[in-house]
Amino acid sequence: MTVHTSLPRRAAAELIGTAGLLVVVIGSGLKAAELSTDTGVALIANSFASAIGLGLIITLFGPLSGAHLNPVVTLTSWWTRRTGGEGVGGREVPVYVAAQTAGAIGGAFLAEAMFGRTPGAFATQALDGGHLLVGEVIATAGLVLVIQGLGHIGRARLIPAAVAAYIAAAIWFTSSGSFANPAGTIGRSFSDSFTGIAPGSLPGFVAAQLFGGIVGLALAAFLYGSGAKSGTSRAGRGTRGAEPGPGATAVPAALPAPGPADGASPDRDAYRTVG
Repeated sequence: MTVHTSLPRRAAAELIGTAGLLVVVIGSGLKAAELSTDTGVALIANSFASAIGLGLIITLFGPLSGAHLNPVVTLTSWWTRRTGGEGVGGREVPVYVAAQTAGAIGGAFLAEAMFGRTPGAFATQALDGGHLLVGEVIATAGLVLVIQGLGHIGRARLIPAAVAAYIAAAIWFTSSGSFANPAGTIGRSFSDSFTGIAPGSLPGFVAAQLFGGIVGLALAAFLYGSGAKSGTSRAGRGTRGAEPGPGATAVPAALPAPGPADGASPDRDAYRTVG
């Protein structure tokens, strides 16, 4: 089903979707820590809940805004459009990024309040070290490659499930725990829990995520070429492709994208995510 949305409504979808993602990530982490003193068990619960929540949010908000939920996904969408594919326009990028960041912070506050904690307390868990930054580069590059790759091969409808599965796996196989989302990382700095990250660690993580996005784009271009085979449709032409994401996450076009109405862009990806 195609939904025609204006830019303000799409921004609202990005804000609400990203807030929901942070509520799931932080809330499930708090609940897991409350029920188990075993860090491994808590992480299993947190990764499982985060993946399910991310997949559902992408499916629900994808037809409205593309469900990017992640500045890296928005920027790669913009770059795809600049290189001849379909994606968001330049004026949409700052609106999306602002909505995602505000949503992430709001979601962190809501999760903390929901568990009877004082919202707004900064995280104290410092995540420093070059090995963690390498983990973030790999996590984010993989997320972008999943989104871009599925769009290129005409399997964009698999993106919600694929991004959710990727983030669940990346939480475990990366040294950093796969934040893979600048907005989500900023939001998580407002939660002093095991899912949080100290403000002092933000610059390195965000820089690694942005670099990972570039690496992911480069890998997708090398493997699939510069033109999307099944991208987003332009003015009703063809089906849309897309790019997430635990960031999540997370996402490219999986459904026909919303058409132009009330200022909506016809060149937007229908599905993008995460983390």
